[in-house]
Amino acid sequence: MASVEERLAALEAQVARLAADRATAPVAAAGAADPEDVFWALDGLKRRLPTDSAGAVLYTGTVRTADRHYDWQYGAGVDDLLDGDWPALAGTLTALAHPVRLRLLREILGGRHGTAELADLDGLGTTGQLHHHLRQLAAAGWLRSGARGHYDIPPERVVPLLAILTAARR
Repeated sequence: MASVEERLAALEAQVARLAADRATAPVAAAGAADPEDVFWALDGLKRRLPTDSAGAVLYTGTVRTADRHYDWQYGAGVDDLLDGDWPALAGTLTALAHPVRLRLLREILGGRHGTAELADLDGLGTTGQLHHHLRQLAAAGWLRSGARGHYDIPPERVVPLLAILTAARR
């Protein structure tokens, strides 16, 4: 079996090839894909995996908001994911497990970045509660705090956040 370093190097090379392929491959809008090519991303990932691989997980996205644009992708080998320290991720996931925090993330992604703008929204509680939720999200890495009460979702967290929300749908 290949070492972790060898598997990671192979996965990084695969992701680089995916990124290069992206420049020349047409991308259909959600719901408008050719019925014959529904699994184009999955098929591309499978072609890039070594034959002895346990598999990989890849998520990617392009997101335009009112004031920003994000292009992002990430891949990880299944062996590395299964061998990882899952309980260590609880804090990051727990930060999302509150309706007010999810709403704050949606509002910030939608262009409301200032504490004053957020405090004007109905249903978020007191100013103290708002700051508590913002601190929880920042501590878990879902927000970055800038000068004068300005908050942003780190670019590398936008697509993962939307992927988690997509996975949470039933």
